[in-house]
Amino acid sequence: MSTQTHRLTYEEYLKTPEIKARFDIVDGVMTIAPTPTVAHQRILGKLFSKLHQFVSGQQLGEVLFAPVDVIIRREPLRTRQPDLLFVTNEHASILGDQVEGPPDLVVEILSPSNTRSDLEAKLSDYATLGVGECWLVSPEARSVEILGLTEGVWVRFGISGLGEQVRSRVLPELDLAVVQLFE
Repeated sequence: MSTQTHRLTYEEYLKTPEIKARFDIVDGVMTIAPTPTVAHQRILGKLFSKLHQFVSGQQLGEVLFAPVDVIIRREPLRTRQPDLLFVTNEHASILGDQVEGPPDLVVEILSPSNTRSDLEAKLSDYATLGVGECWLVSPEARSVEILGLTEGVWVRFGISGLGEQVRSRVLPELDLAVVQLFE
């Protein structure tokens, strides 16, 4: 017996009711993500608070947290929901009901349920879209890895652990100690 999967089109996606769950759509197929752990949400809350305070204080743009859809492509439909994203004022036109264009920065907080292939697929989608910088926050290693997009390829700009500062090229004046995320 075979089962058929209905592949969601962009037009159908726009007509769907708001869903509170986190999900990605890959080639029209919706995949619901596991509910984040309390530790994950604590890290996200601290990171959002620090980035929002900095970005709004400097009037640099907008910081958003999941769930918010980033449209990778319309046909076949592909979306991602990074844990957190930052869009500069210069790129604010990409913000509508969804994000239609590359955020300047995306953050993924790694979970035990993340597989290497899942992470590589997300990074590939972010590169295809032209996202400038991606942070991979590891609760297990208590670190933040900074990846920058150079000629369409992710390059590691650094890994910061406890006792070190996050060094962002997108937000170079940001003063963020890694320990603040894991206290």
